Amino acid sequence: MINPNLPRTPEAFSLFGDPLYPQPIRPEIIENQQSLYEKALKKWEIDVNNADSIIWLGRRTAYLGRLREAAAIFSMGIERHPNDPRMYRHRGHRFISLRLFDQAIDDLEKAAELIEGKPDEIEPDGIPNERNQPVSSLHFNIWYHLGLAYYLIGDYESALECYLECMKVSEIADKLVATTHWTYMTYRLLDRVEEAKELLAPITEEMDIIENQHYFRLLLMYKGIIQLEELMEEARKQGALAVATVGYGVANWYLYNGNEEKATDVYNEVLDTGGWAGFGYIAAEADLKWLSLPQD
Repeated sequence: MINPNLPRTPEAFSLFGDPLYPQPIRPEIIENQQSLYEKALKKWEIDVNNADSIIWLGRRTAYLGRLREAAAIFSMGIERHPNDPRMYRHRGHRFISLRLFDQAIDDLEKAAELIEGKPDEIEPDGIPNERNQPVSSLHFNIWYHLGLAYYLIGDYESALECYLECMKVSEIADKLVATTHWTYMTYRLLDRVEEAKELLAPITEEMDIIENQHYFRLLLMYKGIIQLEELMEEARKQGALAVATVGYGVANWYLYNGNEEKATDVYNEVLDTGGWAGFGYIAAEADLKWLSLPQD
């Protein structure tokens, strides 16, 4: 029996040491995700060593907000399939959300080694988009998440190397805008302004974006096509995820344009959304952490 006097069990801890609890999931979503999880569990129970079944069990567990459990499932997968890059890719992703950046880097570096010289493959969507058209792939996700993990520890040179590799497999518009967004910010943080500007050349208003609209709109803001305040107001009307994603890009824009005070305000607005598993949220948390450290 659970002792009601004890605090709830956190799923993770923020970079400031605060407990992060599982986030509520909307009823219309949780019912469907719970059903898909139960199907994945039954399929895994039929053949507990099947790699695909392990991956889907881990993914469905993560979609329910049980990130530590999902990481443990992928650890089981690594024990049984040590040469399957997908296991490291997915565990690395979950390690990022859990703020275990060094472990994420280890996993994703291993995944990158395992895909070397092999063709890319489409990665099926766990939560399909409106067109039911996957916009992701294994190689893309490995390099994208590895770049992010390095970015989050402030190793921008290593992050840039990963994003440039990711760019090689960003052959469709949704991949391109996601990779360009993080690469652009990395260039700016490295004070390589001209290279950042050149990166925006292929980005046009006519691009057909299925999923990554927030990244796309940020890129148009970087190009001067959309005004910053217009973009933030648009995001605030769309909800927490939009504020976290767009807000992080906007805060960064303020930061590398010399307005640290305004950047800090927007980072805090991102954290106020509470969506702690999102990449924009984690990056805002990391930046606020570095900004709060004593400067040499």
